[in-house]
Amino acid sequence: MSDRISDPPFEAAASRFGAAGAAFEAQLETRLGELLERYLASPLVHPPHDAEAWAQHFTRAHLPETPAGLDDYLEALRANVIEPSTHVGSPRFLGHMTSELPSFLRPLAKLVTALNQNPVKVETANTVTPLERQTLAVMHRLIYGRNDAFYAARIQDPAQTLGLVTGGGTVANLSALWIARNNRLGPRNGFAGVREEGLPAALNQYGFEGAVVVGSALMHYSLDKSADVLGLGRRGLIKVPVDAQHRIDLEILRKTLDELKARRRCVLALVGIAGSTDSGSVDPLPELADLATEHGAHFHVDAAWGGAALCSDTHRKQLAGIERADSVTVDGHKQFYCPMGLGLLLLREPGAAASIASQAEYIIRAGSSDLGRRSLEGSRPAAVLYLHAILSLLGREGLGALIDRTYANARAFAARIEARPEFELLYPPRLNILLYRYVPKVYRSHARPLSPEATRAVSGFNLNLQETQRREGRTFVSRTSLDPARFGGGEAVLALRAVIANPLTQPADLDAVLEDQMRIGAALERA
Repeated sequence: MSDRISDPPFEAAASRFGAAGAAFEAQLETRLGELLERYLASPLVHPPHDAEAWAQHFTRAHLPETPAGLDDYLEALRANVIEPSTHVGSPRFLGHMTSELPSFLRPLAKLVTALNQNPVKVETANTVTPLERQTLAVMHRLIYGRNDAFYAARIQDPAQTLGLVTGGGTVANLSALWIARNNRLGPRNGFAGVREEGLPAALNQYGFEGAVVVGSALMHYSLDKSADVLGLGRRGLIKVPVDAQHRIDLEILRKTLDELKARRRCVLALVGIAGSTDSGSVDPLPELADLATEHGAHFHVDAAWGGAALCSDTHRKQLAGIERADSVTVDGHKQFYCPMGLGLLLLREPGAAASIASQAEYIIRAGSSDLGRRSLEGSRPAAVLYLHAILSLLGREGLGALIDRTYANARAFAARIEARPEFELLYPPRLNILLYRYVPKVYRSHARPLSPEATRAVSGFNLNLQETQRREGRTFVSRTSLDPARFGGGEAVLALRAVIANPLTQPADLDAVLEDQMRIGAALERA
C-alpha cells in the first residue's frame, strides 16, 4: 500500500521547486532574456506615460486562487512592468545616481538567489561570512590604509568589526550615529549607559541638556530620519549653511559648535560629506576632523556617492582627510556599480561597534562569528557577493578608469553648457554632478543674481522644460533647488541636475541631452 497522498495543488506548486522545476526555470529564463534584450534595445529613457495613470494597472488586491499560466504572467510583466520601465542604464539617462551595470552581474544574481545565504548567521552563510569580512577589509584598507599586520590580525577575528554591510546608505548612516551615541553616552561609573537607560537618563547622567548631530545644510535626508529614530528629534540635526563651493561654512560651524558647548549640548557626531547628492560637493574633511577632535565628537563621513573616487589615482586627493573619520558610509550600488540594495559602513576602530552588539540564544549567540551581532538589520541577502565580484573582476585600476571617465564626461558636459548662450552653469562639477539652467532669451542680458520676479519666471520655465523632457522620454536630467541668497535675489533657484554616472556615456549622448533641451526651450519660448 502506498503512503503517497494525492494533493494536486501541492503537486502543482512543488513542480516549480528544485530539480522538478528545472524545465519551468529554463523556459522562464529564456523568455525573460528575450524581453530584457528588447527592453535594453529601446531608445527611450523614460516611457511616454504618466506614472500616476500607470498605477491603475496595479489596483487588484486579490491573491490569485490558482497559479497563473506562464504565458499570461509574462505578457502582463512585459506590458505593465518591463517595457514601460525607466531605462536607468541608458547613456542618456543623466538624472540620478544609477547607471549601466557590468553584464557579469546578471548571472551572479542567479547565484545569489540560488544560494540564498543569510549573512547574519554563520549557520546560514558559512562561506559568505568570511567572504564578507574579507570584502569589508578590502574597503577598509582603501579608506584607512592600515598595514598588513593590522588586517592579518583582524579580518577574521569575530571579536572585531571593520565594517557593516547594510541595505543602503540610509542604514549605514543610521548605524554610524547609533554607534556614536552609544559610545559617547555609554556605561561608566556604575551607570548602565544610554542603550539600557535611555537618552534622557544618559544626558542627565553626563550633565548635558540635549544631544545633537552637526553637519552642513546639504546632508542627505537619511540623517534627518536617523535623528528621528535615535530620539534626537529632527531639530537635533543642526544644519550649517554652505559656502559658494557648496561646502560647509567653517566659520559658521566653529561658532555653532562653541554655542552648542555653551548651551551644554552634547555633539554626538560631526558629519562631513564626500559627494553631496545635490551637487557632488566635498566638505573640507581635514578641518572637520580637527573640529571633531577638539569637541570630542564622533567624525562621520557620508561618502555614499564620492567614496569610489578613492580608486582613482587622479581624484582620490579630493577626499583627503577621509582616513581620519571614525566612520565612513559608502554605497556599493552607486559608483561601485553593484545592483540596488548594498551599503557599507566602515569603522576606523574595530571595537567601535561593540556598543551596538546584541545577541539571541536561538540565532545570534555571544562570542560567535555571526555578523548579525553588530548590525541593525536582521535577515538580508548575500549582496556582498556583487561587490566582491566587482572588486575582483574590475580591480582598483579598472574602477579608477571608470571613475576617471565619468569625471571627464562631467567636465566635458560643463564645457558644452558654458559654450551655449541658452544655458548658465550654476555649479561646476567637483566630482561628476553639475547644476545648470536654461535661460530664456529675454533674461540672458540681466545682471546676476536675477531679480526675484525674473528668478521665479526662469525657475518656472526650467520646471516646465525638465518635465517636458521627461515626458518625451529620449533623454533625461533631474532637478533640484539652490540657495536663493547666492543665485536668486531672495528666491529659490530651480536647477537642472546632471549626474554623469554611466561610464558608457559618449560625447554624442551629452550633445543629445542639450539639443533636446534647446529644442524644448525654444518651443516653450515661442508658446
